[in-house]
Amino acid sequence: MSLADKLKDKKVLVTGVTGFVGEALLHRIIGELPGTTVAAIIRPKGSLTGTDRMAQLLKKDIFKPFYGEGTEYADAEALSAARIQVIDGDLADVPELPKDLDIVVHCAGDVSFDPPIHEAFTTNVLGTKSLLERIVETGKPVHYVHISTAYTAGRRRGAIPEASVDHFVDWRTEAEAGMAMKARIEEQSRSAPMLAKFRKEAEKLHRRAGHLTAAADTERRRTEWVAKRLVETGTERARSLGWTDCYTFTKALGERVVEEFSGKLPTSIVRPAIIESALQSPHPGWIEGFKMAEPLILAYGRGELPEFPASPDSVIEIIPVDHVVGAICAVMATEPELSKPEYYHIGSGSRNPLTFEQLYAGVRAYFSKHPFDLGERGAVRLPVWKFPGGDSVETMLRYGERAHKIADKIITTIPRGERTRKYARELDVQKRRLDFLRRYMDLYSEYAQAELQFIDDNVLALHNALEGDDKEKFACDTAVVDWQYYLQELHCPSVTESMRRLDVVRKKRNKALAESAGVLKKVEPSEAKVVAAFDMDGTLLSSNVIETYLWMRLPELDGPQRAGEIGAMLRKLPKLIAAERKDRGTFLRTIYRRYAGADLEELNQIVDEILAEHVLERLSGAAVRRIREHRAAGHKTILITGAVRPLTRPLEPLFDEIVAAELAVDDRGRCTGFLSGPPLVGESRAAWLKHHARQTNIDLSKSYAYADSHSDLPMLSVVGNPVAVSPDVSLFRAARAARWQIVDWKTPSTSSRLELPGVNAR
Repeated sequence: MSLADKLKDKKVLVTGVTGFVGEALLHRIIGELPGTTVAAIIRPKGSLTGTDRMAQLLKKDIFKPFYGEGTEYADAEALSAARIQVIDGDLADVPELPKDLDIVVHCAGDVSFDPPIHEAFTTNVLGTKSLLERIVETGKPVHYVHISTAYTAGRRRGAIPEASVDHFVDWRTEAEAGMAMKARIEEQSRSAPMLAKFRKEAEKLHRRAGHLTAAADTERRRTEWVAKRLVETGTERARSLGWTDCYTFTKALGERVVEEFSGKLPTSIVRPAIIESALQSPHPGWIEGFKMAEPLILAYGRGELPEFPASPDSVIEIIPVDHVVGAICAVMATEPELSKPEYYHIGSGSRNPLTFEQLYAGVRAYFSKHPFDLGERGAVRLPVWKFPGGDSVETMLRYGERAHKIADKIITTIPRGERTRKYARELDVQKRRLDFLRRYMDLYSEYAQAELQFIDDNVLALHNALEGDDKEKFACDTAVVDWQYYLQELHCPSVTESMRRLDVVRKKRNKALAESAGVLKKVEPSEAKVVAAFDMDGTLLSSNVIETYLWMRLPELDGPQRAGEIGAMLRKLPKLIAAERKDRGTFLRTIYRRYAGADLEELNQIVDEILAEHVLERLSGAAVRRIREHRAAGHKTILITGAVRPLTRPLEPLFDEIVAAELAVDDRGRCTGFLSGPPLVGESRAAWLKHHARQTNIDLSKSYAYADSHSDLPMLSVVGNPVAVSPDVSLFRAARAARWQIVDWKTPSTSSRLELPGVNAR
């Protein structure tokens, strides 16, 4: 009797139908089991109901042959109405199930190798328990088919039988502890020592920008630490009990739950190995999303995977998804006895092993014929794996991580410039590669070094019992797979196809970005009131506070006094630089204390008679053009600077308003060494802009801001059009992450940073 006959008039509940295996199973049932109907539990997502998501699923290409002209069903809706019942819900709160179910195939689960421990238990253990309880409520002896994983065997070695996994772990105790971890780790993250650690790390990076910016980063670091710790806790607990990771650990405990219910429900437990693209159905090479091997294959093809911590003769248990689905359908037609679960391994290593050396050879052969194109750099140079062993690969990776850490520390301390930003970009690319390698080495090293052989006699018996053309429709004998053909002609082309399409789009985008690099978007007039706020030092002109102080101070001093002032500044320079990196406001106050005793009117006169020409020479032509574009568009131009007011006098014709540091004077008009108010730095600039916008009805979402320093991050963040101008490394990275415009406004070559204007003029 065929499977179609055995499963005729049966109603099958499928969980996880929107996942990789669930989708393939739905396709097979609709296409090859015409008398079988499906009920599907689908979790609502956003504004989409479960029914909406099923409609989207059925519109995929693999389902289109089942409806339309010349078929039984006019469209996807007709197909769904005739064959599928959608039940809104998820495993966290399993809804009441239909009373007419005959079979339940539980495909849903957290399939990430490194989920947070509480999420893994919620889905893989407690969700399974809730589903089983709902099935029992139907009052029927429903055949329960549980989709698990072959790696529930854990870190054992040798032959693994198709039987219950022998272990001593109590799933109830572990589930209770695992679920409690979220609250425990959250509480730990809020302890004084941990909060102090997060705050100090954030302030080290953001103290110049301001306390609120540092506070936001402190909370980001705390939440990231919680998420990372939940993952690490799950991994370590799993390995302490003999499993590779939290995924296999919780799947094994989920099996224990299933085994307890087997006295009430006839039960089958199906354990696939590493599921990859299809051999035949829905079509050769069909795959949805990235599974276990795809990130590694793509990384190798891009030249970014120099080695892998596996023995060349170790076996990797890959199985095509259509073989998994074929076996599930065959299992659905069986009739297991109560209290005697049947176990099925779906793997390839027992009778048709694929070694890591063979996998490497197949992938390398494919990319040798069909390399990724890096544009001007030509084809990717493929790494040559020598399989030095896990310890050697780990040492290599640690060395790379240490070297990057040192280089990154250096890059944030050297003078800014285009070359510095180029090095920062290269280091960021290297960091992403190192993080990728670390993640996948940690995840896969256990699997790569496993010495497991999954016995699949029960699955082979299912295959051999298939009659007629069912042996082709529901094939599950992996001995027929030609691995080199599969890798080079089916799997690698499928997993690289989407990436090659993205590369075409990426190249066009990168070309457009290269052509527009440094070219700002055109300033457009707006019906709304708009401001364009500009920083001065480092943005409009190549200068810094120490320089401009000397410009102002030296002309009023005689020769010996000038030499003494320059010497004093040079001696204080290391402390001043350290102070500037710690707190911009304190740094400015320290410099401006040295104006004590200076005549304010004389300072203004020095600027007008001596410094104005020098300041204007330092102005970037591109900056001046941009300011004029804003004024022509009707925008209000504002200069916001920590420089003292006299220094801004040459720039007054360019701006509608100037906000600068005001030197306090005594009743004789002499500077006291203090300011009349706090300097506008960091978050205070953002606060001033917000207040000004409220008072004058300005639309900040359409406004602009231009600045060069990480301390200006808050000001740039409050406008809709932020521009990083010749940024330091920290702002450069923040701007790239936020996709802000980045430009380089160069100072005219006629100006010199070594020139001290007017020292001989008075």
